[in-house]
Amino acid sequence: MPRPPLLPTIDWPAVFERGREAEAWLAAGENAGHVATMRALTVSLPVEPAIEQRVRALTRSVHVVAIAEDWCADVVRHAPVLLRLAALTPRLRVRFITRQDRLDVFERFLTNGGEAIPQFIFLSESWVETGRWGPMPAACREVIARGKACGDGKTAREIVNRQYAADPDCRAVFEELAHLIDIAATQTLKD
Repeated sequence: MPRPPLLPTIDWPAVFERGREAEAWLAAGENAGHVATMRALTVSLPVEPAIEQRVRALTRSVHVVAIAEDWCADVVRHAPVLLRLAALTPRLRVRFITRQDRLDVFERFLTNGGEAIPQFIFLSESWVETGRWGPMPAACREVIARGKACGDGKTAREIVNRQYAADPDCRAVFEELAHLIDIAATQTLKD
């Protein structure tokens, strides 16, 4: 059987450095209402004490490349969670890019072949890709996949919206992102 083609290596430090810091990304936003909502959520979302402790205790840097655009409702809901965590420690560094900024990067992170955002790519201190998150929590992604499988995407999205309403503080997202941060900050493997 022939081997699949190898994709070119991504120069993650270059992608990260060319990305926008949170404030610059927000300032460049095109939807003033969405930007205002994200700014408010970034300071108001409550962080569970156990998650805050885990993030504050980071001893290694973690880099996150966030593919996000302010027109998207999932970005408006989930980017503030990432920014809230990043505000807890200088060791969690985040940069934002758009799909058009680096199409070569974005194309690697399609969701079931679709262009769904946000996509958060987690990188270790030494720029090793360790995980990705997006465009929504795992339980919601499963609902969407099942909806597509049975040809009822509309109902699936309604279910996801109800799940979002039941979790206004984005606790599922906080937990999933904290887990990916932990992985990226791994120093040694333990049994």
